[in-house]
Amino acid sequence: MSRNLYVTALAEESGKSVITLGVAEMLAHRVERLAFFRPIVESAERLDNDTELMRSRYCPDLAARDMWAVTGEEARTYFVEDDVDALVSKILGKYKALEKNHDFILCEGTDFSGLSDVLEFDFNARVARHLGAPVLGVVSGRDKTPDDLWDTLLAARESLDNARCTIAALVANRVSEEALQDWKEQRTSHWPYPEPIYALPRVRTLESPTVGEIREALQASVVRGSDASLYREAMDVCVAAMHLPNFLKYVREGTLVVTPGDRSDVLLASLATVHSKHYPPIAGVVLTGGIALAETVERLLDGLLHMDVPVLLVPDDTLTAAQRVGRVRAAITPDNPRKIATALGVFESHVDLTELNERIDVARPTIVTPLMFEYQLIERAKADRRHIVLPEGEDERILRAAEILLRRQVVDLTLLGDPVSIREKLSSLGIDLGDTPIIDPRKSPWRESFARRYFELRQHRGVTEEMAHELMLDVSYFGTMMVHFGYADGMVSGAAHTTAHTIRPALEFIRTRPGVSTVSSVFFMCLPDRVLVYGDCAIIPRPTAEQLADIAVSSAETAAAFGIEPRVALLSYSTGESGKGEEVERVRAATEMARQRRSDLPIDGPLQYDAAVDPDVGKRKCPGSPVAGRATVLIFPDLNTGNNTYKAVQRSAGAVAIGPVLQGLNRPVNDLSRGCTVPDIVNTVAITAIQAQQQTEQSRTDPS
Repeated sequence: MSRNLYVTALAEESGKSVITLGVAEMLAHRVERLAFFRPIVESAERLDNDTELMRSRYCPDLAARDMWAVTGEEARTYFVEDDVDALVSKILGKYKALEKNHDFILCEGTDFSGLSDVLEFDFNARVARHLGAPVLGVVSGRDKTPDDLWDTLLAARESLDNARCTIAALVANRVSEEALQDWKEQRTSHWPYPEPIYALPRVRTLESPTVGEIREALQASVVRGSDASLYREAMDVCVAAMHLPNFLKYVREGTLVVTPGDRSDVLLASLATVHSKHYPPIAGVVLTGGIALAETVERLLDGLLHMDVPVLLVPDDTLTAAQRVGRVRAAITPDNPRKIATALGVFESHVDLTELNERIDVARPTIVTPLMFEYQLIERAKADRRHIVLPEGEDERILRAAEILLRRQVVDLTLLGDPVSIREKLSSLGIDLGDTPIIDPRKSPWRESFARRYFELRQHRGVTEEMAHELMLDVSYFGTMMVHFGYADGMVSGAAHTTAHTIRPALEFIRTRPGVSTVSSVFFMCLPDRVLVYGDCAIIPRPTAEQLADIAVSSAETAAAFGIEPRVALLSYSTGESGKGEEVERVRAATEMARQRRSDLPIDGPLQYDAAVDPDVGKRKCPGSPVAGRATVLIFPDLNTGNNTYKAVQRSAGAVAIGPVLQGLNRPVNDLSRGCTVPDIVNTVAITAIQAQQQTEQSRTDPS
């Protein structure tokens, strides 16, 4: 069993960052204490992108200085003095210090800067051998024919073998679609070796720097555009020096237009492409010569709606600025979820993760950490893709989350709202959702059948046909009816609507599962070292003893369904038999009911919070309890307590709160907080997809 892996490129421009990120994501759900290490970084003052990405995403508690051994300048001194042994010894010492406190170390080789390819390859192979790390080699497939690609892979394998490296796998990155298809067809006949090989396609968005990266490299001023607009990828550069009609012939999707600051005609035409049906949207504009926008032009732009396109200003002349833009290299940075999602989507779609895991052969963890939990959500949702409807299609957070979900191929989506308005917003935000359906309930042919069905189900409550027809204009009702009819597997809403607005339609006609009388909710509370389940913090203000028992059993089942071993604590202000009074007795009665319904589960109560989660307190207050001090599912006595506790823990302990996740419904409908973030939406959609998978499986095993 290896405790490390060494990812190294075998030449320049391989795009090994994508592979490093994909491997780290794969390891994150299997390794409790994952570390990242680079033998050489270019600067001690500023971490390189890969190291900063790994630190922020996978090992935030690791000090930056512990993640690398020497700087590029120090390494070059060792090479000049022909003392590579001393350099390797220093690297090994730094690595060993990191190894003491971590279960697995993912290492990434050097960046092929300042040394010849041969010297750099030899150095990386030497370091990998001394670290005892199997090597995952990355080669570039850019501009290679299938035959060239096979020659490159065979040569890479021979080089690593001659260098006495243990080969985990080889990856060809940035392969053209044509070469990729031929490569797949020839793989069996052309590769006689036991090591697995993979090929990843070339993806322009990963190779293209963002406008923000260009801004930083050029030290440009941001004249217009939000921070979010700076994440647009500049996939092409166009110098606009000719007259406007001729310049427009050269505009392509993702073009960064470089033009003198006094060419207001070019600026306005470039920005207009964002809303034109006949021109693709640009990435942004760089104004040169240090010439600021005229006041009249500023006023004109201020009056335009949905015009969030970045405009930069630099003092350079146009030619110099264009040359500097062309030298900016793309990177996957921690603050760019779009590129991270794209990179992970490409890696996970073209690499056999099960096979690669077996090659690395790491041990399974004994606990579920937050990172493992979130990774498992995405992987489980992807394993059997479901169709989720998002009624709030005009909310920017929903659109950004949708892009991430689609790039990672987690689910299929439908958005509700005005298609023209949504597409304008997508264009202005630089978001690409491909051919994702956008449905306007006002014009949908489903509206009539939805209204008839709602009338049939609710006429006993005084609903008229006219009322039903009008209600189907409401996106929450329309989206829930899509789930009811099977046009979608689940719904996620609440970013712009209240909880009541989101779940009322589900309670009216989706209703509860057989054997469940209470619809309740849980939050998955992702603490630094574990994931707890809190219920109910969103639905029932003051549950009865019977409802508390329902919540306890449902919450335990939800926890188990998401890989958390359920140990259920029903909470109160008193522990055990010490307290008296109506509130304690209600919790005590609920505990007995829950135990009778699920005698196979460890359930205890009433317990105070500290007795439920702290082993020392639990041992003192409830010796012999199967739950005290080890609870994973915590059931609060009322909504006031639960809602305030989850928010207090979220804010004070820095926990990530995923939810509320509704439980007990026939079909999955989940609510978002109106203060939700893009990651909250991504996680909730993944949870909804998994719930849909589970309900399909249950219907197969229990068709009644």
